[in-house]
Amino acid sequence: MMLALTVYLRPRVLIVLLLGFSSGLPLALSGETLRVWMADVGVDLGTIGLLTLAGLPYTLKFLWAPVVDAWSVPFLSKYLGRQRSWLVASQLLLMATIVFLGTRDPLSAPLMVGFAALLVAFASATQDIVVDAFRIQSLPADEQAAGMASYVAAYRVGMLASGAGVIGFSAWLESQGLSKEIIWPMAYAAAALLVLVGLAATMLAHEPSGGPTNAEAGDDSSALTRLYETSKGAFSNFFIRDAAIAILAFVVLFKLCDAFAGTMTAPFVLSLGYSKATYAAIVKGVGLAALLIGGFAGGAVARALPLATALWIAAFLQMFSNLVFVWLGWQPVSPWALTVAIVIENFAGAIGTVIFVAYLSALCRNPLHTATQYALLTALASTGRTLFSSGTGYAAEALGWPAYFVSTTLTALPALLLLMWLQRRGHFGTLDADRVST
Repeated sequence: MMLALTVYLRPRVLIVLLLGFSSGLPLALSGETLRVWMADVGVDLGTIGLLTLAGLPYTLKFLWAPVVDAWSVPFLSKYLGRQRSWLVASQLLLMATIVFLGTRDPLSAPLMVGFAALLVAFASATQDIVVDAFRIQSLPADEQAAGMASYVAAYRVGMLASGAGVIGFSAWLESQGLSKEIIWPMAYAAAALLVLVGLAATMLAHEPSGGPTNAEAGDDSSALTRLYETSKGAFSNFFIRDAAIAILAFVVLFKLCDAFAGTMTAPFVLSLGYSKATYAAIVKGVGLAALLIGGFAGGAVARALPLATALWIAAFLQMFSNLVFVWLGWQPVSPWALTVAIVIENFAGAIGTVIFVAYLSALCRNPLHTATQYALLTALASTGRTLFSSGTGYAAEALGWPAYFVSTTLTALPALLLLMWLQRRGHFGTLDADRVST
């Protein structure tokens, strides 16, 4: 038991934890927090809605991930190594773009705010590309599960800091008598300073071994050729593996039932008669605690069990946790009932996320193509949240809430069938053997 806990205190795992905080930090700044800011100063709802497009870099990041695999950052890579130099570059860019966004005026220049939000998302997605590759390459097999659990937990804390934290800080500044024209730039500047946590982690870290050397990555004579060859190699290296198309389909489908339920959770809860304040308090309070505990539980499961077994556990937890909302719909409105539902859903979802990330990481063990392949897989995994979930509102209206949440449970079945087929084909046995040998 003590051995299982001490792994979280190892230096490499702690570095990944701090990088997870830095990765989670920017997401709300170009999303939820930005929408609150724009609503606070009186921007119309149509313009606010269009700003969701600023999140496109998170979905398209695989398009420039080969740059991270193929090229080095001039000057910095000589002293820090290829991946650490990319981390520093993306973090400095992130700080600059957050400050730039915070100093725009949403009322007089909404297009410039949208452009600035896009820049923040681009810098954030680039940091994610490098952090994911760094995490996979720097942690040995016995630390991967702990690293993933720490990363996911810290990512959530970073999101909370840039969401509720920045919004709360802006409210406090306003209570001190400052105007809205001043408080939001100050709040965003404070968020930019929090990126220093990730920058400090980068400076304390060691460059992972096994990737291309600085000389190989920095040969200017064939930079474009090297980029092309890296891109081609990353995709061909993945698609030559057995059952590649089935693997990609499984990646798309595995978190689908979780995404469908999560998209409609807030509208469903509010429709039952719960107030926004009650919902927010429970989600940000015990809901966050359940996410963190579930993340560490998922790390323990991923570390102790074969991948296929862990994925079966995650799949069934995600699948049946959706039914808790059917139960919630039958209960009288009470904070206790809502707490039970949110805790079960968040705990199961966090376990599923960490185990799923363990699987994605196991697919990307080639140090020459880690950034590109992992960016591609996470982009596909996000399609349930960004693309397929777009019609869930219409489905809920047509089916009614109980039937809707039962149907979200059934959407897990295709993933379970693929999981069974891939397991019988020996897919997970190969990955487990690679995990043990690295």
